Amino acid sequence: MRLGRASDQRYVSNERAMTWVTPSTEPSPAPLPRGRGAGSAGTRAWGTAGTRQDDGMSVEIRRSATRFTSRDTGRQTRHSFSFGDHYDPERTGFGAMVCHDDHHLRGGTGFDTHRHAGIEIVTWVVSGALRHRDSLGTDTVLRAGEVALLSAGSGVEHSEVAVEGEGPTRFVQVWLAADDPDGQPRYERVAPHLGDGALVDTELPVGVEGARLLVGRLPAHRPVTLPQAPRMHCFVARGALLRSSLAEPLEAGDAFCFTDEPAREVTPAVDSELLVWLLP
Repeated sequence: MRLGRASDQRYVSNERAMTWVTPSTEPSPAPLPRGRGAGSAGTRAWGTAGTRQDDGMSVEIRRSATRFTSRDTGRQTRHSFSFGDHYDPERTGFGAMVCHDDHHLRGGTGFDTHRHAGIEIVTWVVSGALRHRDSLGTDTVLRAGEVALLSAGSGVEHSEVAVEGEGPTRFVQVWLAADDPDGQPRYERVAPHLGDGALVDTELPVGVEGARLLVGRLPAHRPVTLPQAPRMHCFVARGALLRSSLAEPLEAGDAFCFTDEPAREVTPAVDSELLVWLLP
């Protein structure tokens, strides 16, 4: 079993940055920018500001292939924001969201026991199975279509390892800065019903007032309306989305962000899975 150590100096006890950022010799997705690439030319879609006006809408597109990527044997993570040794002053978060990671793990690999405090950790499993253990006594396996909340509060330790024999595991993890960083740690999990092709509120009791996670498994070519929020972060976990004014679709692993925009409509180009964060 090959385990890494997840760390961000703001929200974990480790003072050292990530120690597992090493190139992998295993097959992996197309080569991505390394080092401080997320702050260099070409890493933002449509110019240095990362925004484009589409039908009067100001939107920032964050392409999967432009993100800082950390690798180790059996493990790859694409980071949307600054993390560990990687620092981009223009990409430190989005509202309360301070981390958005897309993890790909081979069975038996993952993250050994490490500590967090002051954040709400939300984990959505896209495929495979992820074993979670923590200092609260939790020992459980999350599977595709399940979401978990670990409120770190005053401090909690946990580990996350892909279950062997279940194929590759992919999960998306978001950290939110908690309203009460010294609260009581707790763990909850939800398996939302996603069968009707609409966005579904997971109703996770996230410790950030106004923050909600909506998920949907959306059929191809059926438009869906995104709700209005002060901030919205939309991540294409699987599939692809179209908007009439975009020359290219948003593909799996891409994200887009709105700030103070009215409700908008998107259309899946193929059957797709969408994770939508509404943030204060």
